[in-house]
This record gives sequence, structure tokens and C-alpha cells, in this order.
Amino acid sequence: MTLTMPASLETLFSQHQEPEALFEALLPAICDILHTDRCFLEVRKPSERLYRVFCWRRRPEFPDLTTDGWQREKSWEAEDPLYAAALRAEPSIYVGDVETAPPEVVNLDFERKNFGHRALVHAHICQDGVLYGILQPCMFGHPRVWSEFDRSVIEQVTERLRPFVVRYGETARLATV
Repeated sequence: MTLTMPASLETLFSQHQEPEALFEALLPAICDILHTDRCFLEVRKPSERLYRVFCWRRRPEFPDLTTDGWQREKSWEAEDPLYAAALRAEPSIYVGDVETAPPEVVNLDFERKNFGHRALVHAHICQDGVLYGILQPCMFGHPRVWSEFDRSVIEQVTERLRPFVVRYGETARLATV
């Protein structure tokens, strides 16, 4: 059963035609609707293995993952099964607790070292089997059961985001590498 996307998100998609403006407006709105602590969007230039992260966090003690322009990807898929799954264009992954998730899904040490969150959604934005982005709302300090509502919002948002993320990944100028 697909639920209707919240009106506030529909409004953002209709108000913002430029990708960066949409990304900046959308992340705090997702956090408000899903009651999460942080949300980031990693956008990729797949052909060059470059990425850029837009991030919003509810409180300053949550790590800010924002990058200063485009960065070179490392081979994260060697350490991070979530990233490997994303590169294979597998369905999005909902992790209720990184502390208890199986190691074939989550590399606990990698998550602790790089992200610090306790629960997360690893939402894959793909086109034609190619990963263009990852949307990641998350929680700090405690596990979370991702509800049918949460999943519906994430699925609808990633579908609506896809053309913006793909266009940005294919056409944005490189400011930093």
C-alpha cells in the first residue's frame, strides 16, 4: 500500500527546479516528516567516481557530512556492504539498529568510524542500473523501527528526486576534486 506523499514535500518539488535548491530545502523537510536526526544526500558522477554530499542535521553535535564540492570516491564497497549494494543498484536498505544488523548488511566498525548513527535508511537513487545518489535519513543514540509510512515517504521521495540527482550528476560543473 502506497501512502500519499506529504503535502509539504510535494510543495518543495513544485517550488524548486534547480537541483541544489531542492536538495537544500528537502533534507530538513525529510527530517521533520520522518522525525530523524540527520539526512544527507550523496550525489554521484558515476562515470568519474566523484561524489558530493549535501547534509542537514537537527543539532550541531551530529556530524556534518557536507563536502566542499566534488570529491574522489574511495573504494568504499570493499569495506561497506551498504555501499556495495547501492553500486549493484539493489533496493534501498532499512537498518533499524547498526549494533545488531548482520555483518553482510552492515560493517559496524565502518559505520561507527564514518557516520556515528544508530539507525538509518540507505536509499538508492539509480537509473538504468547505475547508482547516482544515496539518500540517508538516520537516527543517533537509539534504534528505530522504520514504519510503512517511513518507507512510503522514502520510496516516493527517491523516485521524485531521481531526475534531479541524475541531471546534477551528469551536468554539474566540477568545483573541487
